[in-house]
Amino acid sequence: MDNFVFCSPTEFVFGRDTEKQVGELVVRYGATKVMIVFGGGSAVRSGLVGRVTDSLELKQVPYVTLSGVQPNPLDTKVYEGIDLARKEKVDFMLAIGGGSVIDTAKAIALGVPYDGDFWDFYCGKQTPQKALPVGDVLTIAAAGSEASGNTVITKSDGMVKLSLKTVFVLRPKFSIMNPELTYTLPSYQTAAGIVDMMTHVYERYFTNTTECEVTDRECEGLLKSIIKEAPIVMKYPRNYEARANLMWAGSMAHGGICGVGREEDWSSHHMEHEISALYGVTHGAGLSVVGPARLEYLVDYKAEKLAQFARRVWRVRISQDYREMARGGIECMRRFYRELGMPLTFKDLGIENPDIDTLVDNLHKNKGEVIGEFKSLTREDTRKIFELCL
Repeated sequence: MDNFVFCSPTEFVFGRDTEKQVGELVVRYGATKVMIVFGGGSAVRSGLVGRVTDSLELKQVPYVTLSGVQPNPLDTKVYEGIDLARKEKVDFMLAIGGGSVIDTAKAIALGVPYDGDFWDFYCGKQTPQKALPVGDVLTIAAAGSEASGNTVITKSDGMVKLSLKTVFVLRPKFSIMNPELTYTLPSYQTAAGIVDMMTHVYERYFTNTTECEVTDRECEGLLKSIIKEAPIVMKYPRNYEARANLMWAGSMAHGGICGVGREEDWSSHHMEHEISALYGVTHGAGLSVVGPARLEYLVDYKAEKLAQFARRVWRVRISQDYREMARGGIECMRRFYRELGMPLTFKDLGIENPDIDTLVDNLHKNKGEVIGEFKSLTREDTRKIFELCL
């Protein structure tokens, strides 16, 4: 196990009707004027935005709103939010939604106090030092942005999709998590969220760091819990307990606890970001295609850890042949994704003739000539993985 520092200062407020505590929470964290960021009209039609604003008004906290955040959020909405926040002298960002909305609010929070272009942080020209405080009301169990300092934004000029990881600066001050807010999600969005949170665990689990038994078991237990609850939610979308377990699993998957003391590898996410940037697919759906393909490619290189995954998570029969076990685990993973209604190939994603040359070129332009930690992946490697997605 490697040395590590772990700190998760976010206050999680979990359960029914917790969105009514927004006013109290923003006051506690020093807000004098709030920007509410959300996506489409569903947050308004459901009455959620109204309940949030009622809570703010009860505490006499003024607010402005910024709507229209789309999946795979663009920099254009971030620039709009920065301009509005500065004009209105906002000092607290409140996101109502899932990962795309929270990531947008985080990017705005970075950009408001910064003299330059907020994109400087995403492309590595600057390191974040300060930002407006952020809180959120979570409506989708998926991205884990409510529990992390991470954010992903796409630059519309060239459709470059980049992630930014901060340890402290962008961690939300609080996250309100009411599982009932996820009841009306379309089944496809629910399933894509399940794949996303599972992949957040895989990216940490498949590591070269040895003697990580505690975090290995945390990852495995979390995956097994998700596998148990997912079919229940898909069949009974208003099952509170299953929704609650999945919502908390999404936060645990990306809150950092599964990665302490170990090297992490985010190759599946990096590769998927190029797919969703180029073709606009749902992030979790893209992961359900590229994630198993990447593991399949690694069987000949990392069979022992893949066999452990197969045995402990999917209960694949023990064999002396680690490769056989590994392939069995990957097949179980694919079958599970298929049962959720998720795609397994480019064709399933609606991409009949993927431009693999462009995907590979963009990936290595954005992330370097060699990516990955579990196994270093060159252009030749990533091309083969994309080809396994055909």
